[in-house]
Amino acid sequence: MKKFGWLAVLMVMIFALAACGGGQQAASGGAASGGGSTSKTDDKQAGGSGDAAAKFVGISMPTKSSERWVHDGENMVNEFKKLGYKTDLQYGEDVVENQVSQIENMITKGVNVLVIAPIDGESLTDVLKKANDKKIQVISYDRLIRKSDFVSYYATFDNFKVGVLQASYIEQKLGLKDGKGPFNIELFAGSPDDNNAQFFFNGAMSILKPYIDSGKLVVKSKQTAFEQVATLRWDGATAQARMDNLLSKNYANDKVDAVLSPYDGISIGIISSLKGVGYGSAKPMPVITGQDAELASVKSIMAGEQTQTVFKDTRELAKKAVQMADSLLKGSKVEVNDEKTYNNGVKVVPAYLLTPVSVDKSNVQQVLVDSGYYKQDQLGK
Repeated sequence: MKKFGWLAVLMVMIFALAACGGGQQAASGGAASGGGSTSKTDDKQAGGSGDAAAKFVGISMPTKSSERWVHDGENMVNEFKKLGYKTDLQYGEDVVENQVSQIENMITKGVNVLVIAPIDGESLTDVLKKANDKKIQVISYDRLIRKSDFVSYYATFDNFKVGVLQASYIEQKLGLKDGKGPFNIELFAGSPDDNNAQFFFNGAMSILKPYIDSGKLVVKSKQTAFEQVATLRWDGATAQARMDNLLSKNYANDKVDAVLSPYDGISIGIISSLKGVGYGSAKPMPVITGQDAELASVKSIMAGEQTQTVFKDTRELAKKAVQMADSLLKGSKVEVNDEKTYNNGVKVVPAYLLTPVSVDKSNVQQVLVDSGYYKQDQLGK
């Protein structure tokens, strides 16, 4: 009986151990199965399919040296967060290789969609091919990505109109429509590697060229072609050096009446050059345009130095880009209002264009303060 009792106990223990082992094996098998399921979810994230998985957005901005790009990036992150998306925001600091490397890293991390404002519009062909291989769609932001078939949509402002607004302001302030003149003008354009720079310049020249041809506007430097007046990387110091050269060679005994500047950072450089030879004190400042309503330039406008800027409400542009990305990831129709204008050299990229606004001292309060873009104390008294 004792032997039988011990044998019974031993058999119970064996069955118990077997049951535990089987349970662990089943649990392990379940975990392995769960692991396989997780891997598929990661694959879906990399491929950008499935609403539940579509929660990761890569945002690639060109530089922090311009405050508008800082605002753009922050605005998009905030808008994506409201919708429950995770974001990876990176700035290339105007180094093409940095931006390419950052985008490659985003692809590796498994983003579902990329929103990119390129440093060089033609430098992303290879990395966008990698994104396409992972089924990651791309929204070009404000600057058009060129020479790639793998750009799904474009969110920007009416860039031709930006130039029209700048030139029309010069036209108005100088009284050109009333037959006044001749006046001396010098022309500046944006970076030759930014597709928008051509649109800005062409828009401006659509207004200014007839006056140049008629002699009502005189470009004493004779530099009127885009290639002659372009400013690489939109750099203010580069613009200042060029303005120094223009003044010393052409304006020793004459004055500049107007300067077409495409961007506030360039305008600040131009103003520094002009102030160095007595403008703003011994001589009145010329009419000087700009773009982006950067705080330093708005203060300059209030102080009577820079004359005008073009305001592009990047809060609205960020919202539009986020709406586009959200629609893409949900498989719904993406809203566009231009399907003809923006040919990137490979395809016409469907675009949504927002409307820019001309700002000078007379409407700073209404456009920039009342809208909440700036607080009154940021502008001073």
